[in-house]
Amino acid sequence: MQHVTAFSRPQTVPAVPTSAPKPNIWILNSWRDLILYVATPLLLVPMFALAQARWSAQDIYVFVAAFGAMGHHLPGMIRAYGDRALFGRFRWRFIIAPIFLVCTCVAFYWWDLKGIVLVVFFWGVWHGMMQTYGFCRIYDAKMGSFATLTRRLDFATCAIWFAAAVLLSSPRMTDTLEAYYASGGPYILPGLLRAAQQIMLLTAIAVAILFLINFARMWAQGKRPNPVKLALVVTSIGFWWYCNNGVANILAGIALFEVFHDVQYLSLVWIYNRNRVEKDSSIGGFMRFVFRRSGSLVGLYIGLVFAYGSLSYFNSRLEVETIKRVLTGVVAASSLL
Repeated sequence: MQHVTAFSRPQTVPAVPTSAPKPNIWILNSWRDLILYVATPLLLVPMFALAQARWSAQDIYVFVAAFGAMGHHLPGMIRAYGDRALFGRFRWRFIIAPIFLVCTCVAFYWWDLKGIVLVVFFWGVWHGMMQTYGFCRIYDAKMGSFATLTRRLDFATCAIWFAAAVLLSSPRMTDTLEAYYASGGPYILPGLLRAAQQIMLLTAIAVAILFLINFARMWAQGKRPNPVKLALVVTSIGFWWYCNNGVANILAGIALFEVFHDVQYLSLVWIYNRNRVEKDSSIGGFMRFVFRRSGSLVGLYIGLVFAYGSLSYFNSRLEVETIKRVLTGVVAASSLL
């Protein structure tokens, strides 16, 4: 046995090695993220196959476009006008922008000007692409991956593949060109369009290769991007491509991706706003009431989304032309907000 006296030499006790805690790579947890954000398309495809056995693609599209596409705008409005700090920061933007957009869109539909159709369409593609890019950055933030090149390649990959899926889709391009020519656009030579399609496809492949090379390089350097992000990119872009090019009816394809987009958006907004309410005591009123930890309030939240979306559904069934044009303008303005 070793005896230690007051005159013994001081001994250095080696520090016990501590391992850094593993980063949480999920927004919620593994199974919830897979259901709500990453693997959702694997659930939606069989569900839509069953739905199409009972309803037509047109009926499914009208329902989803109303209660999903239109309805999912409401949570953003609740936050914009229910969060006092946010509203105070952007007061005039939140007041003037809706008035301007409603007046502009109603005027376009009142005089049957087709240009607004193109604006809403391109905004919808951009909006869907930016949501996928936003999820990429959220997942990388969970790993502390903030490299500039990685961020730019995330954006380029999402942008080019979303655009390529539309440009290479015959039904999508047919509808887009019809609206383009109805708006007074100049004639586009078929050869020029085919060349643009080939260039777009080659560019998309090149960007995807750069994305994968950078992912592997960062992984080898120990600055690892989130592997869930890679799965998200594959499922989101693959599903977008399938919805534009792989389904027999383009309306069913639009409805399919819209449901995916809405599930992602509505769940993330609920989580974000609930955390804001819990951490910021200055948020009160209706926003604090809705975004609390309660199963019944989740039901209320979904009910409000459906109620707001019913405006679009009612408009699709309306037969009075003047009222229909006004409401269509309001629906378009809601899409652009």
